[in-house]
Amino acid sequence: MSTKPVYLTKEGLKKLEDRLEYLTSTRRSEVAERIKAAIALGDLSENSEYIEAKNDQAFLEGEIVQIETTLRHAQLINSADIDGNHVIVGAVVELKDLDSKKKITYTIVSPNEADPFTGKVSNESPIGIALMEKAVGDTVTISTPKGEKHLKILEVHS
Repeated sequence: MSTKPVYLTKEGLKKLEDRLEYLTSTRRSEVAERIKAAIALGDLSENSEYIEAKNDQAFLEGEIVQIETTLRHAQLINSADIDGNHVIVGAVVELKDLDSKKKITYTIVSPNEADPFTGKVSNESPIGIALMEKAVGDTVTISTPKGEKHLKILEVHS
C-alpha cells in the first residue's frame, strides 16, 4: 500500500505533534477514567455511561491512528524550494482576479492545514490544482459555484 506524502509547514507539523501528545496522554487518561467509573456502576449491558465512554475511546483511538499515519508520511515544506517563479506547496501566491480586479493572496498548503478563511488553500482543492506548477504571469481559470474565475499570478514567494 503506497501512501503519497503529506506536505506540512513547520507550524502544521508542530500542531499535529502537540495534538497527538494531548490525545495520547491527557485525553486517553480522561477516557480511561470515564470507562473505569462507568464499570463501577455495574451492569454494562444497559450502562449508557459505559457505552458512551467506549464510543469516545474508539473515536479517540481512530484520531490517534490518523495523526500517526499523517506524521509517518509527513514531508516538511522547505521554503528554500520556493523559487519565486512557480507555485508549489508552501508558496504564497499573489493573484489578481481579472473579473473583479481585486488582489487575492493564497498560501498553498496540504489538505491537513487548509483553512480558506485565513487564505490557506489546499493543493488538492480546485484553486490549488489550478495554481500548482504555474508561473508568474500565467492566467488560470477556476470553475466555482458562482461561475468561472480568471486569476493572474502576480507573485510567488515564501
